[in-house]
Amino acid sequence: MQIAFVNFIGTGKFGGGEKWMVSAGSQLVAKGHDVIMIGKKGSKFLDHAMKAGISSLGISRWQHATGYYFITVAQALSMQKNDILICNLNTDVRTLGLLAKLRGTPVILARHGLLSYNKKRWRYKISAQYILDGIITNSKTIKTTYADYGWFDEKFVKVIYNGITIPDHVIPYDFAKRFPGKKVIYSAGRLAEQKGFVYLIEAAAILQKNRNDLLFAISGEGKLESELKQQVANLGLENSFIFLGVSADIYPYLKGCDLFVLSSLFEGMPNVVMEAMAMQKAVVATNVNGVQELMVEGKTGLIVPAKEPKALANAIAQIIENPDMLALFGKTGYERVTKEFTMSAMADNLERHLQQKLQETLADS
Repeated sequence: MQIAFVNFIGTGKFGGGEKWMVSAGSQLVAKGHDVIMIGKKGSKFLDHAMKAGISSLGISRWQHATGYYFITVAQALSMQKNDILICNLNTDVRTLGLLAKLRGTPVILARHGLLSYNKKRWRYKISAQYILDGIITNSKTIKTTYADYGWFDEKFVKVIYNGITIPDHVIPYDFAKRFPGKKVIYSAGRLAEQKGFVYLIEAAAILQKNRNDLLFAISGEGKLESELKQQVANLGLENSFIFLGVSADIYPYLKGCDLFVLSSLFEGMPNVVMEAMAMQKAVVATNVNGVQELMVEGKTGLIVPAKEPKALANAIAQIIENPDMLALFGKTGYERVTKEFTMSAMADNLERHLQQKLQETLADS
């Protein structure tokens, strides 16, 4: 198959959707398919794609602003003669998706790891019904929500769980060297409202009232960095809550911590929880999309309501004080990830779905 992935996300952004596209693209290339990534020139998305050995087409900011990118991409689509186009953003669907549709690309799909369509917005309904041939998502809860819209039949939305590649050897980060005697609670993500770090900081303050043996650490960068650091200072947590900055590889931190916490307000299928489980770490996570499909409550960790720092603090205290529970949850989580959420399983499911969609379209034409 000839497959194009389209993602005009901001040049400096590289989140779960972009990571999925690069991983999926590289797996499809390894399976012998012809893949191209289309996005903004100089973007982190295309940088990662090229490093993964995937053919890429970058559109400059000037081209994108003037609409000249339609001509450039039209030429690329003509040369590539893609069987399938997979879009990330809604605007990708309404621009490049429509262009590909008009040029005769057999299958136009969107891949959404979060709810991306507002039921009340007519333009979303039109683009979903008249441009797309299907949606790929990574959570049954998202599929159920879309089903309630009544826009398309049950087969239109396909759930394909994310997969990860577990590194063969990870050297744990030595937290004990910098913070001797501390039990380490680790989290990672963009320093943005979605990740709920304000509530994790509040939970740390609650726990700090009765104990001084905990260290909270976060990897990531974002627009809330100064605000979150000020919150830590205001609560007197400077010695027990640290910001590690952005890291290209968080596995050493995951391997070196005692417990992983996801405090998000919403997610799709959070890869970082999978990564923590792959490092045999117990997890405390908020009850957001995908978490209950990934974790098993009381067996791989504990699930708590979002935006409730007291519940978050109670769950952390319950696990961190019980070494046997930490070890058991970590072991069970690892077994679950290696059985249900491998990269090879994701790639096989994706390839099978794309082949089926293409065969159905060609049979109907």
